[in-house]
Amino acid sequence: MSEKEFTWEGPRGGHFAAAPAVLDAPAGLAARPGRAQVTLDWPPVPGAIGYLVHRADAPEGPYAPLDHRGGDTVLAVPHPPYADTQVEAGRTRWYAVAALPDVHTTGPLSAAVAAAPEAAGTAAVAVGVDAARPVGPLHRPWRPMIGSEHLSHMLSLDRVGGRPIGGELTEALRVVHDELGVAAVRAHGILGDDLGTYREVDGRPVVDFAGIDRVYDRLMGIGLRPVVELAYMPRDLARDPDHLAFFYEGVSSPPKDWDRWAELVRDLVQHLVDRYGLDELREHWAFEVWNEPNLEYFWSGDAEDYLRLYDTAARAVRSVDPALRVGGPATAAVGWVEDLVVHSEKTGVPLDFVSTHLYGSPPLDLRPALARHGREDAAIWWTEWGVNPRLSNPVAESVYAAAFLARGMRSAAGRIDALSWWVASDHFEELGRPASLLHGGFGLLTIGNLRKPRFWALKLLERLGPEELAVDLDGDGAGGLVEAWASRDPDGGRVAVALWNVTLDQTRSTGEPLLDRWVTLRVEGLAAPAYEVRHLRVDLERSNIAAFWEAMSDGADWPDDDQWAALREANRLEELEPVRRVAAAGGAVELAFALPMPSVSLVELVPA
Repeated sequence: MSEKEFTWEGPRGGHFAAAPAVLDAPAGLAARPGRAQVTLDWPPVPGAIGYLVHRADAPEGPYAPLDHRGGDTVLAVPHPPYADTQVEAGRTRWYAVAALPDVHTTGPLSAAVAAAPEAAGTAAVAVGVDAARPVGPLHRPWRPMIGSEHLSHMLSLDRVGGRPIGGELTEALRVVHDELGVAAVRAHGILGDDLGTYREVDGRPVVDFAGIDRVYDRLMGIGLRPVVELAYMPRDLARDPDHLAFFYEGVSSPPKDWDRWAELVRDLVQHLVDRYGLDELREHWAFEVWNEPNLEYFWSGDAEDYLRLYDTAARAVRSVDPALRVGGPATAAVGWVEDLVVHSEKTGVPLDFVSTHLYGSPPLDLRPALARHGREDAAIWWTEWGVNPRLSNPVAESVYAAAFLARGMRSAAGRIDALSWWVASDHFEELGRPASLLHGGFGLLTIGNLRKPRFWALKLLERLGPEELAVDLDGDGAGGLVEAWASRDPDGGRVAVALWNVTLDQTRSTGEPLLDRWVTLRVEGLAAPAYEVRHLRVDLERSNIAAFWEAMSDGADWPDDDQWAALREANRLEELEPVRRVAAAGGAVELAFALPMPSVSLVELVPA
């Protein structure tokens, strides 16, 4: 079967409910020029889910939104600071910022400020951590779920690059559970015809859940639960059976018979309750209605058809048990979220969580959108998120993606219930099966389950302790380029600080020496007289299996047996320097090191 082309046509339409009021312009915009960058900061605007940074070559304009080349249609960021690195030293630009109540409504621009980046300078950032000042539990938004290729792929006996598909995908999911703490998997296509769930014989429905049982039994066997995405439509139930998505031809159509759709969903949920237990489903499972219905590629119906699909499915789920969780709209580019909330208000249809997707920047802040409707109780799940929405993009294999992931998870912590990386494994066939080891796949792990730089970034974040510590940042690019996330283990006294240097500007994804920074990390409030210091690093030279393979591959698509052995030996999390012992003079330890852009570090202080 030939590979299908997926054309990003962008999300369709705007609101199908009343738009929120336009917000005031941000006040107090400030620009701090530094070496090869300008950092913008501003006070938050109540009601904003994000902000759109604009730039002009003259004070009178015209002002255009800054595009950090992340590949998505949404260019907004959830909060300041924002570092503009698409700059020229000494050239003055004017900046203004608008607040967004939703992605379709842009408020007025702030008063403009001017700044010109520098060609040189100290390019240093000071990071201060107080080990005696916890601010609360450290939130880990990656743990609730991760994305995956359609889960029937776990049953495949085929091979790609000489590697077994089903076994390696299953192992990849086990790895993210065991090593990253991930609890659930969200994937497409559980109602697809490859599992033989639904067909019609002589005009009557015939339902068989044996295929779904095989998939979910395997998933449960490695300690994971599913987020049950209710999609795609069985061909015999589809109104538009030839409206197909992906290599595996998921039917992206409304049902031809709404009553039979309701019966299928209800029967599936009842079957899962009977098989796995009501308490299990109440506590650990959830049901998400469809995938990206605001893209024509994934939905041949219109918005009203989706609302009917959601209503029918949600009520069918709840007819089995009123405590089961259901939500949506699972849209691309933050579409239709507030609209579904309004619809739920009007109709009383259950909505336990809102879900949507975004690529190329940290996820926006949907809390104000829910608060406008008194729905602060609804969970916020970004069920797809990544560095770029396009497959076969070199940024997917890069160290840049590792630092991008760290920045997004830190941004999401405390305001988003789940941020699901898309996806766990490069065993992924939406647009056809991979043609080479480094093909720009979405996975944290390659074919062969080598850990990519972004896997190691998440591994470093998972090593943070249970209590978050306050962090103070100051210097050239502080907050806009260089960020830190600090923690402690209250029982053992270990302090762990994750640091990274990254711009959202993907034109700099291969690295930019002018954006490298010298970091001084000072940890105060330490109780022990001495500590062992361990410094783990992901950068262009360390913990970077992509660079290792490129150096040895000689243009080959796949490793041979000897190369696989060498890759596995090299695929480890590396240290910047040997472990050393330092004294905590006056209860403080101070360390200094270079932090390239892009890179991620974890500094651990363990009482000696």
